[in-house]
This record gives sequence, C-alpha cells and structure tokens, in this order.
Amino acid sequence: MSEVSLSDGITEKGTAPIVSVNMPVYNCAAYLTEAIESILNQTFQDFELIICNDGSTDHSLKIVQSYAAKDSRITVITRENLGIVATRNEMLAHSRGKFIAVLDCDDVALPHRFALQVKYLEEHPDVVCVGGDTRLIDGKGRYLTTLLHIRGNEAINESALAGNGAITHSCAMMRSDIMRSVGGYDPDLNLVEDLDMWLRLGELGKLENIAEPIVNYRLHAKSASELNGLEQRQAAKRACEAASKRRGIACQYNSGELWRPASDADSKHKFMLQYGWWAWINKEYKTAAIYGLKAIKIKVLNKEGWRLLVCALFKRK
Repeated sequence: MSEVSLSDGITEKGTAPIVSVNMPVYNCAAYLTEAIESILNQTFQDFELIICNDGSTDHSLKIVQSYAAKDSRITVITRENLGIVATRNEMLAHSRGKFIAVLDCDDVALPHRFALQVKYLEEHPDVVCVGGDTRLIDGKGRYLTTLLHIRGNEAINESALAGNGAITHSCAMMRSDIMRSVGGYDPDLNLVEDLDMWLRLGELGKLENIAEPIVNYRLHAKSASELNGLEQRQAAKRACEAASKRRGIACQYNSGELWRPASDADSKHKFMLQYGWWAWINKEYKTAAIYGLKAIKIKVLNKEGWRLLVCALFKRK
C-alpha cells in the first residue's frame, strides 16, 4: 500500500529502543512544544522519537530542530507535504522499536503512559495494540471531560466494525512487526487510517484499552476530524465494509453521527453546549461559562446557551 518499504525498521543508530514514538507534524507550532515535552518527560525512557515534518509552513520545523539538537533520541524527517498517511508510513519505516507509540502533535502524553503500555504488552503477548482512556482538552488546554473507552477485545472489535474509533490514535501503542505485516496504513483510507488499522490488527491479535487516562486529547477547530467530519464518516463506512468482507460477516456499520462540530450553526451550537456541560459536570465552571458564551454567540435567542451560562455562574455542585 505504501511507497515506503515496511519490511524492517532502519537500524543505523545502533541498539534499538523498546518504543518508537511516531509524531506527524503539519503546521502545529502552537501545540508542538507541549507535545514533544510530554514525550521527553515520560517515566519510561527507552524510546526514540521520530518526527516527520510534512511540509509545514509555520515555524514547526524550527521547534523540532531545536529539540533534536539537544536530544539524540530524536530523528527529524522533513520534506514537502505528502499527507498524513504517507507521513505515518514513512515514520513506521524508520522506526526501530519493538513497539510503535503514536502521538499527534496537538496532543499530550501523560507521564506514565509508556510505562503502563509497555508493561501491558509485555505481559499480554496476544495483544497487538493497546490504548487507554482519554482526557479531552480544548484548544486552550482547558479540561472538559475524560472518555472511558471500551474494554475487551470482542467489544473493541465490535465497536470498530460499527465505525467507531474504539481506540484513540494518540493513545495507541502497537507491535511494530504486526503493523508491518499488514502493510502499514492504507493511503486509500485517509481520515480513517487509524480505524482501518484497528480493524486489520484485530484480525491478527487482540485489541485492548487500559483503564486509566494516558493522553490529553485536544479538541480544536483546525483538527482533521473537525474540518473533514462528513468525509471521515464516508471513509469509515468503506473501511468497515472492507473489514466485514475480509471477515466474512455482514457489515455492521452504524456510526453516521459526527463526533466533532460541522460548519453549520446548529452543529457548532450543539457541540459548544456539549463541551460546556462536560466542563460543568467536572466542576470546571469557568470553562463551562466560556462555552455557554460561545453557544450564545452562535444562537443568541436559544435558551440552552443561557441556561448553561447561568448554571456555570450560579448553580454549582
């Protein structure tokens, strides 16, 4: 599927680390420092960090190069823009580790993430990919809520076959040999290359989520999921249909709902309320008030935004 050879990790640096961290970068200067620091500050330190700058036009490359100059574990690939799937496959081809950990450049790994995941994979040789729970933050780093992901191989496969992510990509740690055996990421399934990967890995081994938050996942208006929500759902259906055909079962796809705001006012209003109520439930009252105001700005006459704002200011748990 990829133009990059996926047969072996490149070994020119000598002893291979346990974990190869793959971080794709495209115009992510606002969040990049925090993402890189979260990797360098892991309690588990036997890793390499491979960063591919996919033709950024901001100062992302300068940030990456400044870290690489100080830490020999960082490998920088930089070139013209080829897109996210080509970028992920190129990093996979350069990875020398037993395990591949993904962290997108706008997310933040919690300090214990690698320690938990390496231990789990070492103790469960039949598991080919492990994720974990996800703390959702917004573009300003404000905490919204924690998503408790599905547990158990059967349930995760069932969810993936229905078109749901099941495992957050930035939480994933996978066995590199199994990733290579399935040919890496499929360039024909851009926007859902992660879902397709879980479906194909799930045909060779077990999938699991650790029952603990391991990543701060950032929700912001410039993310691919938010910019291309409808196209992402269409691609997810194709991935599920292909997986169902490989497995010899009827397609179970039923995930037509967008999980991020679309461009229309109704969708944006709905999600501002969602984020605000998440924050209110978690006693993040200032954040809840901010999202109440955002909802009011979109639909000033709709009472729901005003209700959220009043609860955030006066009705606290």
